[in-house]
Amino acid sequence: MTGELAIALGVVFLVNLLPAFGPPTWAVLVFFSIQYDLPGVPLVLGGALAAASGRYLLACGARRLRPHFSAARLQRLDRAQAALEANRRRSLAGLGLFALSPVPSGQLFVAAGLMTVPLLPLTAAFFAGRLVSYSIYVSAANLAEHSLGGVVVDALTSPPGMALQLAMLVGLGILLGGRRPGERPRARLWGSADGGTPPGP
Repeated sequence: MTGELAIALGVVFLVNLLPAFGPPTWAVLVFFSIQYDLPGVPLVLGGALAAASGRYLLACGARRLRPHFSAARLQRLDRAQAALEANRRRSLAGLGLFALSPVPSGQLFVAAGLMTVPLLPLTAAFFAGRLVSYSIYVSAANLAEHSLGGVVVDALTSPPGMALQLAMLVGLGILLGGRRPGERPRARLWGSADGGTPPGP
């Protein structure tokens, strides 16, 4: 059983290194809980720790990309961060909602990594929230084992879940400097981010 638990936590860690389109962690935990009859407490505790570690490394990896961005994109990221930090009460409420909600978190950690927000408090909030949500899911799975047997496949092929992931990827693209729907294209098509001249004929 120790080997199965280690495999489960390894899968959770790898899944949380993905920025998008990985199966929900709760679905992975439910699958291993049902398939191998793993004990709930170490599965939930280890799963939350593995998920938080994976997301933290994902954000750190995204942060290493910041120096390769243009000045215009860095300014856009800084403006987004300033808007988030302008209202501290709203920021704390958003952090609490993020910690407890089942929405995909990969894109949020990538965005946090691309900004300069502290990653450890965000990861700690994520860990605490996932302890609660994973406990609920795993406990419910043990009470309804047969009806949740295909939960991983359902989570992977759910059209609403995939649509939500796509929407969050579009939002991340807009944050990084993509063009909003309906926005007029910029006149400059050539040159550097700080304004260059188009190449001659």
